[in-house]
Amino acid sequence: MSTRVRIIGIDPGLRRTGWGVIESDGVRLTYVASGLVTSDADASLATRLRQIYRGLAQVVADHGPSEAAVEETFVNRDARATLKLGQARGMALLAPAMAGLDVAEYAPNRIKKAVTGTGHGEKRQIRAMIDILLPRARPESEDEADALAIAICHAHHRPARILAEPGAAMPAMAARRGARA
Repeated sequence: MSTRVRIIGIDPGLRRTGWGVIESDGVRLTYVASGLVTSDADASLATRLRQIYRGLAQVVADHGPSEAAVEETFVNRDARATLKLGQARGMALLAPAMAGLDVAEYAPNRIKKAVTGTGHGEKRQIRAMIDILLPRARPESEDEADALAIAICHAHHRPARILAEPGAAMPAMAARRGARA
């Protein structure tokens, strides 16, 4: 029985949405692919959101992940920019969900801690750890590197998430009760 799982990490953005696909087999991580989905800066917001959704839906269809992870939105001083980022993030959540994938969400500090060991790691530290953890990966942008970091964070946290699901411990307990009855 294989425990191999294919994970897509998504770093949402209105101009550039980074994505990264890895496979996790226990503690071993393998790079599959990464890239960017971009939107036309001159297009309407609705058109740009459609471009993000369709691009991510195509990536999911092409690479067949079984789980997805998306970075949570951080709030900045510009409320308008935060709102637009939130809308792009909505597309990043919707595309894998429409493909039937469970979608996990992680705070930026949790992602940094999972990859660099500290919740306040810098972009260059994340990039350096991506090079170590996924030696075949050659992300061409910070958005790609961040998406791979999100996927790695999910790979590290998924065992705890599975155990935390309602009824996760029930099969073993039910089997013991059944044996006594």
